[in-house]
Amino acid sequence: MVSICGYRAYVLFDSGSTVSFIYVKSHSRMLGLKPISVEVHLILSTAVEIECTLIFTVERCPVEIDEGSSYCRFRGARILEFDALLGMDWLASYHAHIDCFAKTVRFEIPGRPVFVYSGSTPRAVSTRGRLATSGEMETLVSVYTIAESHEPKLAEIPVVCEFPTCLGRLTGLPPPKEIDFIIELVPGTKSISIPPYRMAPRELEELRKQLQELSEKGFITPSISPWGAPVLFVKKKDGTLRLCIDYRQLNKVTVKNKYPLPRIDDLFDQLRGAQFFSKIDLRSGYHQLRIREDDRYITAFSTRYGHYQFTVMPFGLTNAPAMFMDLMHRVMRPYLDRFVIVFIDDILVYSKTREDHEQHLGETLQTLREHRLYAKFSKCEFWLSEVKFLGHVVGAAGIAVDPTKIQVILDWPAPTSVTEIRSFLGLAGYYRRFVKDFSKIASPMTKLTQKDVKFHWSDECEESFAKLKNLLTTHF
Repeated sequence: MVSICGYRAYVLFDSGSTVSFIYVKSHSRMLGLKPISVEVHLILSTAVEIECTLIFTVERCPVEIDEGSSYCRFRGARILEFDALLGMDWLASYHAHIDCFAKTVRFEIPGRPVFVYSGSTPRAVSTRGRLATSGEMETLVSVYTIAESHEPKLAEIPVVCEFPTCLGRLTGLPPPKEIDFIIELVPGTKSISIPPYRMAPRELEELRKQLQELSEKGFITPSISPWGAPVLFVKKKDGTLRLCIDYRQLNKVTVKNKYPLPRIDDLFDQLRGAQFFSKIDLRSGYHQLRIREDDRYITAFSTRYGHYQFTVMPFGLTNAPAMFMDLMHRVMRPYLDRFVIVFIDDILVYSKTREDHEQHLGETLQTLREHRLYAKFSKCEFWLSEVKFLGHVVGAAGIAVDPTKIQVILDWPAPTSVTEIRSFLGLAGYYRRFVKDFSKIASPMTKLTQKDVKFHWSDECEESFAKLKNLLTTHF
């Protein structure tokens, strides 16, 4: 068996990792450990798409494997499948050899008898991992490797390298901001509670995992609220699942915040003459704003694993975009329309010269640091001559439609209902600045969206549809 500080542990032997890790929750059970805090949180990506945030280090931690004893320097991280990961720093020190066929680890430590660690019948762990395991609790053969990233490293990016704390993870409840998220209900509103939706086994597994993560960060707490919204999952671009709360009924009885979202045309008017661009994507932006304590019970949601309420602003509430826009305008007010554009949780820094951009980027990141707002490094782009922003490509040559959006328009089939017409006109209308007489060309389709007009897709509508698609996709 494997034990750490006298506690039996579920361990991964990983020859693909240069260092060793211990899972944060396991550390909390092993009271003998004395962690040293890490000043900067670093993000590591593995080949199976697990992200680990380094939080602390532990020196000379006792590790016992059957009759062999040793010590290991662990980094505290969030490795969900294991109590600990023993990497090459430990494996090399103790002359360990992994036999993948036999599923054994052989130790040939000079001055000690050779011993072999082996398990019995392999058992499965998560479907994602598909790790070779043996014994009741120990993992013997690693199929994880720490992936070598070809993306720019934080330390290599001018100016940005001076602000590592701005690009860290949200590991706990965000500090108070200038404003809290407020929920104002229509007078006379009674509480609304809807039973949980059915979920597939994979969704239930993901639900349990995400509830645990949200609870550990303090973003949600157990609730006894009479309110209750159901939850569902939406697949993101990378194939992972986003937990969404179905707040549609709550939104119907919420007084709408009239804080104006900026017009896209007005935003892009500020970019004339800019040569250098940096795009900053705030990490889980909404979760960086607390909900007013008296309103938290209204955000309650029901799941198979319990009843919870949010302490931070969740996705799906009708006033969330306007409230976060208000916060970001307060934070970035000195720089708006000078060298910063803000749209909800996206920030674009633009400059005419390299020297200006160095100053502008530094002032923007310094402001984020002062207000303790965090960006997601993997989604940020710095020092570009051309950047994709809000569905457009922005560069020194001007502004154009994002090519990926052009393909969507090209592939759009002829509408067969009023709803489909509205969807097409919504996307096409977003780029109306590029089409002269847009309203006139679209009028045959627009008429079909009017009240009491019977849907009939005429030749005139087909001509209007084809002409708009052609104009939007042949000029860029």
